[in-house]
Amino acid sequence: MEEFSTIASLRARLAKERATGRTIGLVATMGSLHAGHLSLVDAARQSSDCVILSAFVNPLQFGPHEDFARYPRDPVRDRDLAAARGVDVLFTPSAAEMYGAGSDVRVVAGEVGSRLEGAVRPGHFDGVLTVVAKLFNIIAPDIAFFGQKDIQQVILVRRMIRELDFAVRLTVVPIQREPDGLALSSRNTYLSPTERASALALSRALRAVAAEWRDGETDAGVLRARMEEILHAEPGVVVDYVVIVEPERLAPVTRAVAGIIVAVAALVGRTRLIDNVILGEAYA
Repeated sequence: MEEFSTIASLRARLAKERATGRTIGLVATMGSLHAGHLSLVDAARQSSDCVILSAFVNPLQFGPHEDFARYPRDPVRDRDLAAARGVDVLFTPSAAEMYGAGSDVRVVAGEVGSRLEGAVRPGHFDGVLTVVAKLFNIIAPDIAFFGQKDIQQVILVRRMIRELDFAVRLTVVPIQREPDGLALSSRNTYLSPTERASALALSRALRAVAAEWRDGETDAGVLRARMEEILHAEPGVVVDYVVIVEPERLAPVTRAVAGIIVAVAALVGRTRLIDNVILGEAYA
Protein backbone atom coordinates (compact mmCIF):
# COMPACT_ATOMS: atom_id res chain seq x y z
CA MET A 1 0.00 0.00 0.00
CA GLU A 2 1.20 3.49 -0.88
CA GLU A 3 0.20 6.57 1.11
CA PHE A 4 -0.11 10.14 -0.18
CA SER A 5 -1.00 13.31 1.68
CA THR A 6 -0.93 15.86 -1.14
CA ILE A 7 -3.25 16.23 -4.09
CA ALA A 8 -0.40 16.66 -6.58
CA SER A 9 1.40 13.48 -5.53
CA LEU A 10 -1.82 11.45 -5.59
CA ARG A 11 -2.74 12.70 -9.06
CA ALA A 12 0.72 11.81 -10.35
CA ARG A 13 0.37 8.30 -8.94
CA LEU A 14 -3.11 7.80 -10.42
CA ALA A 15 -1.97 8.94 -13.85
CA LYS A 16 -0.03 5.66 -14.03
CA GLU A 17 -3.22 3.69 -13.34
CA ARG A 18 -5.16 5.49 -16.06
CA ALA A 19 -2.35 5.07 -18.57
CA THR A 20 -2.83 1.31 -18.35
CA GLY A 21 -6.63 1.48 -18.37
CA ARG A 22 -7.06 0.17 -14.84
CA THR A 23 -10.38 0.73 -13.04
CA ILE A 24 -10.18 2.99 -9.98
CA GLY A 25 -12.47 2.45 -6.99
CA LEU A 26 -12.85 5.01 -4.19
CA VAL A 27 -13.82 4.40 -0.58
CA ALA A 28 -14.21 7.79 1.12
CA THR A 29 -13.98 7.71 4.94
CA MET A 30 -13.18 9.90 7.90
CA GLY A 31 -10.80 7.27 9.24
CA SER A 32 -11.39 5.42 12.52
CA LEU A 33 -11.94 2.38 10.33
CA HIS A 34 -14.23 -0.47 11.37
CA ALA A 35 -15.72 -3.53 9.71
CA GLY A 36 -18.32 -1.41 7.94
CA HIS A 37 -15.60 0.58 6.16
CA LEU A 38 -13.73 -2.62 5.40
CA SER A 39 -16.82 -4.10 3.75
CA LEU A 40 -16.66 -1.14 1.34
CA VAL A 41 -13.03 -1.99 0.65
CA ASP A 42 -14.03 -5.60 -0.02
CA ALA A 43 -16.67 -4.46 -2.51
CA ALA A 44 -14.16 -2.14 -4.17
CA ARG A 45 -11.59 -4.92 -4.33
CA GLN A 46 -14.07 -7.11 -6.22
CA SER A 47 -14.99 -4.44 -8.77
CA SER A 48 -11.83 -2.34 -9.18
CA ASP A 49 -8.22 -2.82 -10.26
CA CYS A 50 -6.95 -0.08 -7.94
CA VAL A 51 -8.63 0.65 -4.59
CA ILE A 52 -8.15 4.09 -3.06
CA LEU A 53 -9.23 4.80 0.51
CA SER A 54 -9.35 8.39 1.72
CA ALA A 55 -9.14 9.01 5.47
CA PHE A 56 -9.97 12.64 6.15
CA VAL A 57 -11.97 14.08 9.05
CA ASN A 58 -13.82 16.75 7.11
CA PRO A 59 -14.32 19.90 9.22
CA LEU A 60 -17.00 21.27 6.91
CA GLN A 61 -19.55 18.65 7.92
CA PHE A 62 -19.37 19.39 11.65
CA GLY A 63 -21.50 22.09 13.24
CA PRO A 64 -20.13 24.53 15.84
CA HIS A 65 -21.37 22.40 18.77
CA GLU A 66 -20.59 18.98 17.27
CA ASP A 67 -17.79 16.54 17.96
CA PHE A 68 -15.08 17.48 15.45
CA ALA A 69 -12.39 17.77 18.15
CA ARG A 70 -13.32 14.51 19.85
CA TYR A 71 -14.10 12.54 16.70
CA PRO A 72 -12.08 9.30 17.03
CA ARG A 73 -8.75 9.29 15.20
CA ASP A 74 -6.26 6.43 15.02
CA PRO A 75 -4.16 6.84 11.86
CA VAL A 76 -1.69 4.04 12.70
CA ARG A 77 -4.51 1.52 13.16
CA ASP A 78 -6.20 2.82 10.00
CA ARG A 79 -3.02 2.24 7.99
CA ASP A 80 -2.67 -1.30 9.30
CA LEU A 81 -6.31 -2.19 8.62
CA ALA A 82 -6.29 -0.66 5.14
CA ALA A 83 -3.09 -2.42 4.13
CA ALA A 84 -4.24 -5.77 5.48
CA ARG A 85 -7.54 -5.48 3.60
CA GLY A 86 -5.93 -4.84 0.23
CA VAL A 87 -6.12 -1.06 -0.21
CA ASP A 88 -3.67 0.00 -2.92
CA VAL A 89 -3.54 3.73 -2.19
CA LEU A 90 -4.27 5.55 1.09
CA PHE A 91 -5.01 9.29 0.80
CA THR A 92 -4.55 11.21 4.07
CA PRO A 93 -4.65 14.94 3.32
CA SER A 94 -4.66 17.71 5.90
CA ALA A 95 -7.47 20.24 6.13
CA ALA A 96 -5.08 22.86 4.75
CA GLU A 97 -4.38 20.64 1.73
CA MET A 98 -8.08 20.10 1.03
CA TYR A 99 -9.20 23.64 1.81
CA GLY A 100 -6.60 26.29 1.10
CA ALA A 101 -6.62 29.74 2.61
CA GLY A 102 -9.73 31.67 1.64
CA SER A 103 -11.58 28.58 0.40
CA ASP A 104 -15.30 29.34 0.46
CA VAL A 105 -16.87 27.61 -2.57
CA ARG A 106 -19.38 24.98 -1.46
CA VAL A 107 -21.75 22.45 -2.98
CA VAL A 108 -25.26 23.14 -1.68
CA ALA A 109 -27.31 20.06 -0.87
CA GLY A 110 -30.67 21.76 -1.49
CA GLU A 111 -34.07 20.80 -0.11
CA VAL A 112 -33.34 17.09 0.36
CA GLY A 113 -30.25 18.03 2.36
CA SER A 114 -32.35 20.12 4.76
CA ARG A 115 -34.50 17.17 5.85
CA LEU A 116 -33.91 14.56 8.56
CA GLU A 117 -30.20 14.79 9.45
CA GLY A 118 -29.98 18.14 7.69
CA ALA A 119 -32.74 19.61 9.86
CA VAL A 120 -30.80 18.70 13.00
CA ARG A 121 -27.37 19.53 11.55
CA PRO A 122 -27.78 22.61 9.31
CA GLY A 123 -25.08 22.78 6.64
CA HIS A 124 -23.89 19.23 7.34
CA PHE A 125 -24.66 17.89 3.89
CA ASP A 126 -23.21 20.95 2.16
CA GLY A 127 -19.94 19.95 3.83
CA VAL A 128 -20.37 16.30 2.89
CA LEU A 129 -21.11 17.00 -0.77
CA THR A 130 -18.32 19.56 -1.00
CA VAL A 131 -15.66 17.10 0.17
CA VAL A 132 -17.07 14.26 -1.94
CA ALA A 133 -17.09 16.52 -5.02
CA LYS A 134 -13.46 17.45 -4.31
CA LEU A 135 -12.49 13.79 -3.97
CA PHE A 136 -14.27 12.97 -7.23
CA ASN A 137 -12.35 15.76 -8.97
CA ILE A 138 -9.01 14.87 -7.39
CA ILE A 139 -9.24 11.10 -7.89
CA ALA A 140 -11.69 10.76 -10.81
CA PRO A 141 -12.77 7.28 -9.69
CA ASP A 142 -14.67 4.97 -11.99
CA ILE A 143 -16.70 3.63 -9.04
CA ALA A 144 -17.38 5.11 -5.59
CA PHE A 145 -18.47 2.88 -2.71
CA PHE A 146 -20.74 4.19 0.04
CA GLY A 147 -22.51 2.47 2.93
CA GLN A 148 -26.27 2.22 3.32
CA LYS A 149 -26.13 3.25 6.99
CA ASP A 150 -25.73 6.89 5.94
CA ILE A 151 -28.73 6.58 3.64
CA GLN A 152 -29.41 10.31 3.28
CA GLN A 153 -25.78 10.85 2.30
CA VAL A 154 -26.12 8.09 -0.31
CA ILE A 155 -29.22 9.70 -1.79
CA LEU A 156 -27.58 13.12 -1.94
CA VAL A 157 -24.34 11.82 -3.48
CA ARG A 158 -26.40 9.96 -6.09
CA ARG A 159 -28.28 13.17 -6.91
CA MET A 160 -25.03 15.15 -7.09
CA ILE A 161 -23.49 12.63 -9.48
CA ARG A 162 -26.53 12.86 -11.71
CA GLU A 163 -27.13 16.60 -11.54
CA LEU A 164 -23.47 17.70 -11.78
CA ASP A 165 -22.60 15.05 -14.39
CA PHE A 166 -19.80 13.29 -12.56
CA ALA A 167 -18.50 10.33 -14.57
CA VAL A 168 -18.59 7.94 -11.63
CA ARG A 169 -20.77 4.97 -10.77
CA LEU A 170 -22.14 4.73 -7.24
CA THR A 171 -22.23 1.34 -5.48
CA VAL A 172 -24.16 1.12 -2.19
CA VAL A 173 -23.00 -1.54 0.26
CA PRO A 174 -25.44 -2.95 2.88
CA ILE A 175 -25.18 -2.01 6.54
CA GLN A 176 -22.70 -4.03 8.55
CA ARG A 177 -23.84 -4.98 12.06
CA GLU A 178 -22.49 -6.44 15.26
CA PRO A 179 -23.80 -9.96 16.03
CA ASP A 180 -26.43 -8.39 18.34
CA GLY A 181 -27.69 -6.09 15.57
CA LEU A 182 -26.04 -2.77 16.39
CA ALA A 183 -25.10 -0.94 13.19
CA LEU A 184 -21.35 -0.35 13.00
CA SER A 185 -20.34 3.27 13.47
CA SER A 186 -17.22 5.12 14.54
CA ARG A 187 -19.39 6.84 17.16
CA ASN A 188 -20.16 3.52 18.88
CA THR A 189 -16.87 4.00 20.72
CA TYR A 190 -18.53 6.82 22.69
CA LEU A 191 -21.12 4.46 24.21
CA SER A 192 -20.77 3.11 27.74
CA PRO A 193 -21.74 -0.56 28.23
CA THR A 194 -25.16 0.51 29.53
CA GLU A 195 -25.68 2.91 26.63
CA ARG A 196 -24.63 0.30 24.14
CA ALA A 197 -27.30 -2.05 25.47
CA SER A 198 -29.87 0.73 25.13
CA ALA A 199 -28.73 1.44 21.56
CA LEU A 200 -29.93 -2.00 20.49
CA ALA A 201 -33.47 -0.61 20.59
CA LEU A 202 -32.83 1.04 17.20
CA SER A 203 -32.05 -2.17 15.34
CA ARG A 204 -34.71 -4.04 17.33
CA ALA A 205 -37.37 -1.55 16.21
CA LEU A 206 -36.27 -1.72 12.59
CA ARG A 207 -36.23 -5.49 12.66
CA ALA A 208 -39.78 -5.56 14.08
CA VAL A 209 -41.10 -3.21 11.39
CA ALA A 210 -39.41 -5.19 8.61
CA ALA A 211 -41.02 -8.37 9.97
CA GLU A 212 -44.49 -6.78 10.19
CA TRP A 213 -44.15 -5.49 6.63
CA ARG A 214 -43.19 -8.95 5.41
CA ASP A 215 -46.28 -10.28 7.19
CA GLY A 216 -48.46 -7.92 5.16
CA GLU A 217 -48.72 -4.64 7.09
CA THR A 218 -48.29 -1.74 4.65
CA ASP A 219 -49.85 1.18 6.56
CA ALA A 220 -46.93 3.53 7.23
CA GLY A 221 -48.66 5.03 10.26
CA VAL A 222 -49.06 1.63 11.87
CA LEU A 223 -45.45 0.69 11.16
CA ARG A 224 -44.13 3.99 12.48
CA ALA A 225 -46.20 3.65 15.67
CA ARG A 226 -44.77 0.19 16.23
CA MET A 227 -41.23 1.53 15.98
CA GLU A 228 -41.95 4.41 18.32
CA GLU A 229 -43.47 2.01 20.85
CA ILE A 230 -40.28 -0.06 20.95
CA LEU A 231 -37.97 2.95 21.09
CA HIS A 232 -39.90 4.82 23.80
CA ALA A 233 -39.91 1.69 25.93
CA GLU A 234 -36.11 1.92 26.22
CA PRO A 235 -35.33 4.56 28.91
CA GLY A 236 -31.83 5.28 27.62
CA VAL A 237 -33.02 6.32 24.14
CA VAL A 238 -34.26 9.81 23.20
CA VAL A 239 -35.87 9.63 19.76
CA ASP A 240 -35.13 12.38 17.27
CA TYR A 241 -37.12 11.04 14.34
CA VAL A 242 -38.73 7.92 12.97
CA VAL A 243 -39.65 8.20 9.29
CA ILE A 244 -40.96 6.05 6.47
CA VAL A 245 -39.99 7.76 3.22
CA GLU A 246 -39.49 7.24 -0.50
CA PRO A 247 -35.89 6.92 -1.74
CA GLU A 248 -35.61 9.88 -4.11
CA ARG A 249 -36.52 12.99 -2.10
CA LEU A 250 -37.12 11.42 1.33
CA ALA A 251 -40.77 12.46 1.23
CA PRO A 252 -43.10 10.68 3.72
CA VAL A 253 -45.37 7.94 2.38
CA THR A 254 -48.67 6.58 3.62
CA ARG A 255 -48.26 3.11 2.10
CA ALA A 256 -45.09 1.08 2.53
CA VAL A 257 -43.97 -0.84 -0.55
CA ALA A 258 -40.70 -2.50 -1.55
CA GLY A 259 -37.87 0.04 -1.77
CA ILE A 260 -39.29 2.35 0.88
CA ILE A 261 -36.82 3.51 3.56
CA VAL A 262 -37.53 3.20 7.28
CA ALA A 263 -35.05 5.38 9.18
CA VAL A 264 -34.43 6.33 12.78
CA ALA A 265 -32.20 8.77 14.63
CA ALA A 266 -31.86 8.94 18.41
CA LEU A 267 -29.64 10.11 21.22
CA VAL A 268 -28.23 7.41 23.44
CA GLY A 269 -26.55 9.23 26.26
CA ARG A 270 -24.71 12.02 24.45
CA THR A 271 -24.19 9.99 21.29
CA ARG A 272 -26.38 10.48 18.25
CA LEU A 273 -27.00 7.28 16.32
CA ILE A 274 -28.75 6.58 13.03
CA ASP A 275 -29.96 3.38 11.42
CA ASN A 276 -32.30 2.29 8.64
CA VAL A 277 -33.75 -0.56 6.68
CA ILE A 278 -34.94 -0.67 3.07
CA LEU A 279 -38.14 -2.69 2.83
CA GLY A 280 -37.85 -5.70 0.58
CA GLU A 281 -34.09 -5.98 0.99
CA ALA A 282 -32.26 -8.39 3.28
CA TYR A 283 -31.87 -7.20 6.85
CA ALA A 284 -28.37 -8.25 7.94
